[in-house]
Parts: sequence; structure tokens; C-alpha cells
Amino acid sequence: MPAEDSQAAAKARAFFDKAGKVAETRNYDYAIDMYLQGLRYAPDALKEGHLPLAELALHRQGSDNKKPTMMERVKRLRGKNPLEQMLNAEYLLTKDPGHIPYAEAMLKAALAGGYDKTAGWIANLIFQTINASQNPSAQTYLLLKDAYSTLGQFDKAIAALQRAVRLRPDDGALSDEYKNLSAELTMARGKYDGEGDFRKSIKNRESQEKLQAQAGVIKTEDYRVKAVEDARKKIAQNPELPANIFELADALSGLETDQAENDAIALLENTYKTRNDFSFKRRAGLLRIKQLKRKLKEAKAALNTNPGDAQAKAPTEQLSAQLNSMELEHYKLCVQNYPTDIGAKYEYAIRLVRNEQYNEAIPLFQEAQKDPRRKIAALNKIGFCFSMKGWLADAIDVFSQAIESHEIKDDAIGKELRYNLARAHEQQGDTDKALEIYRKIAQSDFAYKDVSQRVDKLRSEKTKPDSQ
Repeated sequence: MPAEDSQAAAKARAFFDKAGKVAETRNYDYAIDMYLQGLRYAPDALKEGHLPLAELALHRQGSDNKKPTMMERVKRLRGKNPLEQMLNAEYLLTKDPGHIPYAEAMLKAALAGGYDKTAGWIANLIFQTINASQNPSAQTYLLLKDAYSTLGQFDKAIAALQRAVRLRPDDGALSDEYKNLSAELTMARGKYDGEGDFRKSIKNRESQEKLQAQAGVIKTEDYRVKAVEDARKKIAQNPELPANIFELADALSGLETDQAENDAIALLENTYKTRNDFSFKRRAGLLRIKQLKRKLKEAKAALNTNPGDAQAKAPTEQLSAQLNSMELEHYKLCVQNYPTDIGAKYEYAIRLVRNEQYNEAIPLFQEAQKDPRRKIAALNKIGFCFSMKGWLADAIDVFSQAIESHEIKDDAIGKELRYNLARAHEQQGDTDKALEIYRKIAQSDFAYKDVSQRVDKLRSEKTKPDSQ
């Protein structure tokens, strides 16, 4: 590594370390400045800079939620070069995490500056956010299509273009572009060693395979072993850098063997004991959960092969109970150590519901509504908790509020909300309202859950003669 690059990395690391310590004191705005200063020296530092900054944004949002001022927007919506433009946009996005135009500006600048890791990450974030949006923009999907194409992630480019076509079904040129790009990708897959247009757009096969492998699309055994070797080299060069420890743990976990997973967990647990930094214990907990889920999946596969085998059934039940207990304890610790982490509260509440601890779950779901991405799901869970407690009128109010806020009535969450509302009316004895809602669901999706049977049941009850 050239001396100049080494100095820049050291300066970036110093700012990132200081930002993390400042964030722990909840001085979020100062921490934002520290992260951005570090990113000036290491613009593509995803794990050390952009990801913790994004997490900080959610903590800040749950704390005071102060959005950028008019002066800040005027000042930050420009820049002399791509790096400055990217960091200015990221500053605004950190102070207003749900504002897609800030994320789009950041994506454009990252692409212009050649910061591919950052561009890929922010593109994925935008994609996930607008997919869950009530009013997604075709223009945003087209921006993502171009971004993914630039990055060589053509499967994602096609997925983004497909969603744009759905929003503009009468746009013939867009439909043609989708058909052509899809056909081109299919041909490239069928003739991977050919020299077609798609093949020429990829600089070389080896680099493309590595990019896809890093993105989780292709993870061959050779790549996984190589990832562990590379991570160990980084640890040897700088054993104190948290990102290097996390990278090695992730690489070991990627091997998906008991020994490698146990080594990853031990690495993280030992680092936690040495540094008393809960982020290491948190990652260790996630790896334990991942490991247990893999074993449970294997046990279920064995049970499905021989459903009548009592000996195959016992491990499945034991592992399920162990996983339930482990997840409950893990997310409880996350909430205790990160009291402003909305995501941790939501996940903990989900586990509390599974254990029928509704009184404890409801306040956590209510806090989770502060995150726009979880608002509707949290309302749905609150309504469910009220139903299980027998608070049917309250459940009906919450389900109705969620339905009113969720504009896409026929998507999966929309149908679930209406189904749950109908169940609450039915439990309350208001069968007319329940039947009306069930009927509407059946008209758009006859096979949804048991809705057709419920319509038949309620209709038959209405036609029965009154008892004498």
C-alpha cells in the first residue's frame, strides 16, 4: 500500500473511531460530522463509515428527529466534485432517512466518483425502500436500472426496469427495453463464453464473478475459502480494526460448518470480553441464531423424509424451542444495550408475541411506528396483540388506522390487515361487517387463507332459521 493511501486510511480510521465513541454519548450531530470527515479520506468505506452512519441516523430519528434546516438544504444540495456531492447528500439523508431524493443524489454522486461499493449499497437501500412505498416512482426505478447496469449487476437492473414497466404499462419503448435486456441476459447465461453485447459490457469474467459473489448472488466453495484467507491477512495487518474482525467472522460463518461458525462466534465473544463493546456480542448472537436455524432446517428436512419417525421429530421440537429462547434473549440484550435502536425493539417485540407476552410487546411496536418502513407492520402487530388480549374494539381501531394509512389495498400486507380486521369483527360478534370484508378479499383473491370457508360459514349462519 502506498504511504499516501496508508495515511489516508489511518486518518479515516481515527475519525470513524471517534465518531463511534461520540455516538455512544448521543451527541448525534457531532458524530455525523466525524463520520463524514472520515469518509473524505475513505469514500468507499462501507462497513466502517456508511453503514454505522446509517444506523446512527435511525438512532437520531428515534431521539429528536430534527430534519435539515432550509439553510442546510441550500448549502448541501451542491458540491464542487462527486465526493463533496456524495457526502453533502449523505449528510441530508442522515438527518432525514426517509427522504428518497437525498438518497438518489447520493447514488448519482457515488457513481460519478467511482465509489462502487457505496453506490451498490445505496442503490439496494433505495430499491428496498421504494418497493415498500405506497407510491413508488417509475423515474426512481429507471435511475436504479442505470445504476445497476453501470455496476454490472444486470439481474437487479432488469428487476428495477420491470417495476418501472409495471408503473408505465402504456410506455411501449420501456416495454421494448425490458424485453431486449431480458433476452440479452438470457442469451448471455446460455452462452456465457460467447462474445455478444452483454458479454462485451462486462470487462472480464473473473471480476464479474467476484462482484456477484461479494453481493451474495454466487458463493462458490472456492470463493468462501478465499474470503477467509483474505480476511485473515487483513487481521494480521491490523488486528485492532473492528471492521477486520467482523469481516473474518462473516467469512468464517460463510463456510457454514460447525467448526468455522464456532470459530467465528469465539472470535467475536473474546473480542467483546476484551473491549466490552456490545457490537461484537451482538454479531456473535446473530451468528448463533444463524447456526441454529441451519440445524433446524436440516432437522426439518430429515423429518419430512420420514414423518412417522418419532426420533426425527424430537430434534426438531428441541431445536425450535432452543431457537425461540435464543432469539428472545438476544433481542432483549440488544434493546438493553441500544435503547434507541428501533429495529431492535421491533425484532424483540416480534419474539415477545411468539411467546404470548403481549403487554410487553405493545409499547415496543408503538415505538417502532417512528420508523416509516415499519409503521404499517407495527400497527398490524399492535392490532393482533389487542385481539389476543380480547381488546377487540381497540384492535378494530388500530387495524382500521393501518388500512387507512396503507394505500395499496390488494398487496400482501393490505390483505392481511383487512383479514385481521374481519377476524376482530367476527370475534366481537359483528358478523355482517366481518362478512362484508371477507367477501371483498375473496373477490380479489379467492384462495387467500381460509377466507372462502369463512364466507360460506357466515352466510350459512345468516340463512339458518331462528330457534323457536
